[in-house]
Amino acid sequence: MDAVFLALGHQVRRKILDLVQAMPGCSVGDVTKYFEDISRIAVLRHMDVLENANLLISRKVGRRRELFFNAVPVQMIYDRWTTEYSRFWASRALDLKYMIEQKIQKADP
Repeated sequence: MDAVFLALGHQVRRKILDLVQAMPGCSVGDVTKYFEDISRIAVLRHMDVLENANLLISRKVGRRRELFFNAVPVQMIYDRWTTEYSRFWASRALDLKYMIEQKIQKADP
């Protein structure tokens, strides 16, 4: 999970994932053209970080490298963190609901 957080922690890598998600199967060249202020090598290094985190999957087709977004690592983080906190906050919201209902009942004659 550390690799996923590291990968998602950079604005350029998040933009790369957004582009690849919007254009499944796009090439490296398709992605690099959106980064005029960054060199192609720098974009490729960002892609390597994304691949190491298993967020980006590449497939070679001839000389072309097709890119695909892999949502599984993000889903794993979501499942791990939100499930526990969702239960906690749902329980707290239910407690608050009961407390408010009791105060309303006491206030009504």
